[in-house]
Amino acid sequence: MTAAETVIIGGGAIGTSIAYYLARQGREVLLVERADLAAGSSGACDKAVILQSKNPGLHLQLALKSAAIYPALGDELGADLEYSRDGGMIVIETEEELAVMRDFVRRQQEIGLSVDLLDREEALTRQPALSRHIVGATHSAMDAEVNPINLTLAFARAARRLGARIALGTNVTGILTEQGRVTGVVTDRGEIRARQVVNCAGAYAPEVGRMVGLEIPIKPRRGQILVSEPVPKLIHGDILSAKYIVAKHNPALVARATGKAARMGVGLSLGQTHSGNLLIGATREFVGYDRGTTYGALTAIATNAVRLVPAIKHINLIRTFAGLRPYTPDGLPILGPVPEIKGFYMAAGHEGDGVALAPVTGMLMAECLAAGQVPETLRPFSITRFQTRQEAS
Repeated sequence: MTAAETVIIGGGAIGTSIAYYLARQGREVLLVERADLAAGSSGACDKAVILQSKNPGLHLQLALKSAAIYPALGDELGADLEYSRDGGMIVIETEEELAVMRDFVRRQQEIGLSVDLLDREEALTRQPALSRHIVGATHSAMDAEVNPINLTLAFARAARRLGARIALGTNVTGILTEQGRVTGVVTDRGEIRARQVVNCAGAYAPEVGRMVGLEIPIKPRRGQILVSEPVPKLIHGDILSAKYIVAKHNPALVARATGKAARMGVGLSLGQTHSGNLLIGATREFVGYDRGTTYGALTAIATNAVRLVPAIKHINLIRTFAGLRPYTPDGLPILGPVPEIKGFYMAAGHEGDGVALAPVTGMLMAECLAAGQVPETLRPFSITRFQTRQEAS
């Protein structure tokens, strides 16, 4: 049996970020991961750190705080994160989408995001590869990119240098409690005593929650992505479609859609890696824990991408992959302590924003864990917001 002040369950961008910021405060940290670092969603996603896709309000405010950390983070961690801030664009194809995005942009600007609404010619000047049928686009110079695997590994290595321990290939099978307080975890390699346990298991967070009798309203939402051969610079920054924003923030509309592609939440998500590969996505599907790719979805993604960026038709695809985003009903992560289980903390439910929000999540959660008090910024993200709704209903 071993011991630590804090045990973190999950070796993705969120778990390793919390481990780093806790270790930086001199805390005794042990991160437990049943597979390998970035083996889950953090290793099966694109590289976008998009701000303008966030709902104006709490979501965008948190993302802005995280974005402010990123420029100096690579130097701080001593690693190349492949970070760049080349801006991002959301493509608008219809007058109906334009009306929605006009209001979306106005509310984002009020919060402090630098974002503009472009007409067709302005959009094509910034992204010449786009089809001329578009109506316009939104653009934010504050959107950025980062390599999510590099980020996760950099957090982990920096945490280790500061004294954190990381146990890979170690599966948590139970959580120890005494009189309503966490006392440790049980793994397939033995028990670990701890005063604090942090659930950073992403889409699998409900599985960990059930170990303490807690129902966590997180569902896996699959995203499928195509990867192209390396090509000369085609995309400047990242491109999303307004349809993708609708699929992200209004899943009920996706459920009522009649077309197969619409039901899968297909909407353009396009970026280009430092190596020149295009990452072409994506879907937003509720299919349980199925991480497989499907012919129908991949065909729909490719068809949609070619329609919006015709040059893709002549580029070879080399592989595909899928990941599971941890979806919550209100689109916001669950962060902070669980009141009824002393010493048990949540840091999951970021859906497709885990990479974008990893730095600020790690910083705020470390502050919460070290001080034993919840920072004001974290309070709106408590799991109690769902429990209150369930009681009311």
